[in-house]
Amino acid sequence: MPANPVFAQLPTSIFTVMSALAVKHQAINLGQGFPDLDGPQSVRAVAAKALMDGPNQYPLMRGVIELRQALSAHAAKFHGLTYDAGQEVLVTSGATEALAASIFGLVARGDEIVLIEPHYDAYRPIAEAAGAVVKTITLSPPGWRLTKEALAAAITPETRAILMNTPLNPVGRVFDAEEMQALADAVAGSNAVVICDEVYEHLTFDGRKHISLATLPGMRDRVVRIGSAGKIFSLTGWKVGWVMGPQVLIDVIANVHQFLTFTTPGAQQLGIAHGLEKEMDFPLALTQRLQGNRDALAKGLQEIGFEVLPSEGTYFLTARIDGMTNEKDLAFCERMVREAGVAAIPLSSFFAAGTPDIYVRFAFCKQRGLLDEALTRLKASFHG
Repeated sequence: MPANPVFAQLPTSIFTVMSALAVKHQAINLGQGFPDLDGPQSVRAVAAKALMDGPNQYPLMRGVIELRQALSAHAAKFHGLTYDAGQEVLVTSGATEALAASIFGLVARGDEIVLIEPHYDAYRPIAEAAGAVVKTITLSPPGWRLTKEALAAAITPETRAILMNTPLNPVGRVFDAEEMQALADAVAGSNAVVICDEVYEHLTFDGRKHISLATLPGMRDRVVRIGSAGKIFSLTGWKVGWVMGPQVLIDVIANVHQFLTFTTPGAQQLGIAHGLEKEMDFPLALTQRLQGNRDALAKGLQEIGFEVLPSEGTYFLTARIDGMTNEKDLAFCERMVREAGVAAIPLSSFFAAGTPDIYVRFAFCKQRGLLDEALTRLKASFHG
């Protein structure tokens, strides 16, 4: 049967595999990264009222103006960036749609796109489906640092886009000023634009600052910034995302968006606009709570025998397992679900080569009691 080979050859997502195993074995699922507490009640109340009051017809293709204005104000307040709400802000049905629209809009068939791995698993298949030639910069543990040498080796005159994610899913890196300047310098001497996945922009720990590439000299006109209401307000099921950038790039991305989802439910958009204007204490408090979760999980895993790597942001903590087992990460995760009743994700799933395969990723965006129970199960399993 006819099929797009990019998608026809994809295996079942590791998140689907591990979540199914978690259900089968009644395991605590620390694999897929979504919170188990919903976001601010007032945000939900505004959306519910808008849903009942209506209208419930198509909103503007680029997003309701209230949300675009709130996003423009948010970028100015937190990053010192100025975007015209009418022409330089686009609302999408989640950040993954924003990624797809940006890649399809900015990268033509045969163009090169540079991915930095480990990376969110949607990046590569979207780029390949767009007909792009994928080049990869592979970061090395435990520091996962981005270097000017790696950038110089990957970026060529044929490079049309670089996909940058900071804070970095899956390993929790927050790229620092030196790394971001190295990226800016590399971009300045290239023909490329940068698609910046900044969905975890408010989830940085220990006082670290998220640096948006667009704030560096000369970068605003070369960068589109992708954000997620789901990550800011713990409302991942709402699927409200956005792209901000120079009009010349946003216009093209909007042309793709209109044929992907066209628009996003207006009631949720109005709820998120309210959140950005009135409830920004929520993500700031969430960061503190998740930093505490990270610390508790890291301490417990270390006591069990895992070698825990630093987590500077996001929902995720990476742990090395080769001091505990000779198994590869996938086999270890499968056994951990069966025997300990705790699900995690093998980190090799985020690398095209399938290596390194001695790390696993835990999500700590859960209630503390659930994390404590997961640690109790792991201790009982590994230490009897």
